[in-house]
Amino acid sequence: MEFQHIPVLFSETIDSLDVQPDGIYVDCTAGGGNHSAAVLERLGPDGRLVCLDRDPDAIAAVTARFAGDERVTVIHTPYSAIADVLDGLGIPAVNGILMDIGVSSHQVDTAERGFSFHKDAPLDMRMSQEGVTAADLCATMTWQQLAEIFTCYGEEKFSVRIAKAICAEREKAPIDTTFRLAEIISGAVPAAAKRGGHPARRVFQALRIAVNDELGELERGLQAGFDRLAPEGRLSAITFHSLEDRIVKQTMAKWCEGCTCPPEFPVCVCGNKPKARLLTRKPIVPSEEEIEKNPRSRSSKLRTCIKL
Repeated sequence: MEFQHIPVLFSETIDSLDVQPDGIYVDCTAGGGNHSAAVLERLGPDGRLVCLDRDPDAIAAVTARFAGDERVTVIHTPYSAIADVLDGLGIPAVNGILMDIGVSSHQVDTAERGFSFHKDAPLDMRMSQEGVTAADLCATMTWQQLAEIFTCYGEEKFSVRIAKAICAEREKAPIDTTFRLAEIISGAVPAAAKRGGHPARRVFQALRIAVNDELGELERGLQAGFDRLAPEGRLSAITFHSLEDRIVKQTMAKWCEGCTCPPEFPVCVCGNKPKARLLTRKPIVPSEEEIEKNPRSRSSKLRTCIKL
């Protein structure tokens, strides 16, 4: 299957990077290469683009798409390893970094990847296609561990009921497909909880985040990326739910924070100075027109900071 991904806030994101013709940029989540292609259009012959992704399907797609363009380097790795990547390429600092966080359209729409409860498939959810699967978590975790994941990563109200149902049902037969898990979840929650959409949505999100350590990857990647920005370099991050956005918002706010001394101190003794400034005070969100064309963009937010 061809790697297809519909980028959200596309022009806003590219504009936020303020691409310079001779600059060096990193697309941390290259996907199908749409953002990367737009950056390349603004780069001159001396510019450089590094494309990262942990999904081998994405790596195959961008490698084929940009074959022959000497400005592009494609590397199969999680974006939290950005410092090691740049060290290996002999790049001390970059002018811009883009992070499009979360699952891609390709991953959701490819049934056999097991991300969607709308399609029956193996219960997988691995972005890297390596390591522990969602089925493994459902088979080995205690109900307390599962409930914690569903609460923390899915903000699910019925975490305990769902977790106990999973542990009871796995004694009867393995929970190794998306439909079987979705059916168990549906049977574990009250009827009233099903009126606002499929009750499996939050649990599937939580398992996906846990399988891929998405929030840990985001925290590590943000700091590692910011550390390698050149002065006036920009870091832009697109998020799709409150957990991701909270991390980006709080991390950027910390970089932008100045003196933290109590207001009654006559002079600053902490010595803390802002390391960055925000491009916009509030996040950029999609227009109604974009939401109508691509409903998946509804919850997206774009935040950008500029290193001082």
